[in-house]
Amino acid sequence: MSSGCSIRAIWILNNLDAVVFSRRFPVVEKRWRSSCNTDHLFSSLPTDSDLADAFLHRRLREGSARGFGIRRSNSTLGSDSWVDDPITRHIIGLYINKERDDDKNLLWPLILHIKGPYSVLVLPLVEPRHVKAYEKLCKTPDCGSSLGLDDSLSSLLLDLPAITGAFMVAHAIGDIITGDTVEPEVIITAAPSVGGLFDSLTGSIGISSRAKPVSPQVPSSSPLGAAGPGSVTADTPKMGSRPLDRDALRTFISSSMPFGTPLDLNYSNIFTIKANGFSASDLPPTDQKQPAWKPYLYRGKQRMLFTTHEIVHAALYDRDEIPDIISVSGQINCRADLEGLPDVSFPLTGLNIANLEVSSYHPCAQVSDQGPDKQGVVFSPPSGNFVLMRYQATCTLGPPVKGFYQLSMVSEDKGAFLFKLRLMEGYKAPLTMEFCTVIMPFPRRRIVSLDGTPSIGTVSTSEHSVEWKIVPSGRGLTGKSIEVTFPGTVKFAPWKNQMVSSSRTLFGTIVDEDSDNEAENASNMINEEHLMEKMNKDLPPVDLEEPFCWQAYNYAKVSFKIVGAPVSGISIDPKSLSIYPAVKAPVEFSTQVTSGDYILWNTLGKCPHVASVKI
Repeated sequence: MSSGCSIRAIWILNNLDAVVFSRRFPVVEKRWRSSCNTDHLFSSLPTDSDLADAFLHRRLREGSARGFGIRRSNSTLGSDSWVDDPITRHIIGLYINKERDDDKNLLWPLILHIKGPYSVLVLPLVEPRHVKAYEKLCKTPDCGSSLGLDDSLSSLLLDLPAITGAFMVAHAIGDIITGDTVEPEVIITAAPSVGGLFDSLTGSIGISSRAKPVSPQVPSSSPLGAAGPGSVTADTPKMGSRPLDRDALRTFISSSMPFGTPLDLNYSNIFTIKANGFSASDLPPTDQKQPAWKPYLYRGKQRMLFTTHEIVHAALYDRDEIPDIISVSGQINCRADLEGLPDVSFPLTGLNIANLEVSSYHPCAQVSDQGPDKQGVVFSPPSGNFVLMRYQATCTLGPPVKGFYQLSMVSEDKGAFLFKLRLMEGYKAPLTMEFCTVIMPFPRRRIVSLDGTPSIGTVSTSEHSVEWKIVPSGRGLTGKSIEVTFPGTVKFAPWKNQMVSSSRTLFGTIVDEDSDNEAENASNMINEEHLMEKMNKDLPPVDLEEPFCWQAYNYAKVSFKIVGAPVSGISIDPKSLSIYPAVKAPVEFSTQVTSGDYILWNTLGKCPHVASVKI
C-alpha cells in the first residue's frame, strides 16, 4: 500500500447529526478490501444512516462531538476517551452496528473537523495493522501514553502520513461549505492619494499611507470584461454566509481529488478552471512542465510581494515559581506576478536567533541548509496569493507588552486592581506599535461602576468587561518604550449563587457546598482568600471548547499590532533574491505582527500552567 494520501470516504453532518452530504471513492475502497482480512476488520463502508447513528452514539457516550480526550470515571472500554489522549478529539473512531457482538465494526481513523454548524468526517486509507493497533490501544488497562513507548497513539500516527493529507481535505471542505474561502493576505503600501505638499507635510509628522491587502486577479484567459484602472478582481466567488450547494461541492471534490487522491486543494484554482476554461495563450513552454498549482500562466505587469505575518502568544505570570511563556507562530505569504514558469530563490536567515522549532513549506518549494543560521529556498510560484512557509519560533526581542496585573477582592462585590506595564521595551525603529488595548473580562459578574484613571489612554466599560486603550489606532508608538499604570476599583452587582448542576454534571462531578458558611456569616472579618475561594467555587466551568479551562480564573487579555519587522528575527534578504530566467520585477516586503492569546494572569489569584520538563 502506497505511503501517499488516499481518501476512502467523506461525510458532512449538520448540527442535528444527520448526513447532508457524502462521497465514497470505489477505487480506494477496492484497495482497502483487498488488503484487509474480513475476519478481523470492518471491511465495508457504512450507509449514511448507520454512520449518523454511530456518530450520535459517540456524542452521547463521550459527552460532545469531540469528546474530552481524557479517560474519565464513566469512560467505557474501547471508546476514544479510554485511550486517554487529547488527539482523539480530532481523530475519532466510530463503532458501526454496535449491537453486534464482535469487534469487526470499528471505523478508524476518522478525521473530525467542526466548522460552523457542520461536522466534516474524512476517512483516509491506512493499513489494516494500524486499525488493529488502535483497537489494542482502546482496550489497554493503562491510563495515558508513556513517553517513548512504541505502542502509544503518537507513535502510531507518526507512521501515517495520510492523516496530514486528510486534515487538509477536511479543512478545505469546511472552508467551502461555510463560505470561508479566503486567500492568504499579502500587503502592499498604498500609493499617496493626494501627493505634493500634503504628502510632504504628513510624512514629516510621521503619518504615512496605510497598507492595503492585495486580492487575487482573474487570469488572462478570463472572459470577463476588463476592470477599471486600479481595481482588483477576485477569482474566488463571493459566497458570504450562504452554504455552498452540493453541485459545487461535488465539482470541487472531483477536481481536487480525482479517484480519492488529493492533488490541488486550492479552491480558487478549481473555480477559475471551471469558470474560464483554457485558451491557446495558456500553453506552457514545450521544454517545461507546468505544475498543478499553476493552472494559468500570468500575463501583465510583473512584480513580487512578500508579507510576513506573525502572531505572538504569551502567558505572563509575574511569579518566581512560574516562568513566563511566549511564542511566535508565523507565516510568509507571497504573490508572484511573473510571466512564464520562473524559479525564485532567496536565503532565509535568522534561524538560530529565532530558535526555529517547527517549519513547513508549500509543495512548490525546495529547501536546503546553507549553514546553521541560513536556509536556501527555491520555488516555482503558484498562481495568486499563497502561503510559502509556516513556522513556530521564539520572540527574540522579548514580550512587546510586559508587566503585571493584580486583582484583589476586598469584598464579595468589589475588587481593587492594578496594572503596571511596559510597552515596546528593546524595540527600535522601524518597529511601530499601531495600537494596544487591554481588556479585563468578567464573564460571570455584572459591572456596576469603575473608579480609576490610567496614566495614559482611555477606559470604557461594558456589562462584563473593562477596556483600556493604551495606544489608540492612528497614534503609533515608534522608536521608544513607555511605562503605563492603571490603578482602580471595580464594583459588581450583588453576588447570587447559581445552580450549576448541569455544568458540573458535564465534568461528572458535583462540588459540595462549603460547610463553613454559618461561621463565615457570623464573622465580621473580611478574609480575602476565603472570599476568592468561595466565588471561584460558585463559578461554573466553561465548555471545553473555550480557550481557557475555567472562568474562575481572572486574567487580562492584551491586543496589539506591530509593523516594520518580524519579532522572531527571521528575515529574507532582498538583495539576495533572484529570479531565473532573469526579469525586471520589483520586489516588495512587508510585515505585520499581531497578538494571539496574549494573557496577563492575575498575580494574586489562581492560574493554570504547565510544568516544563528539563531534558
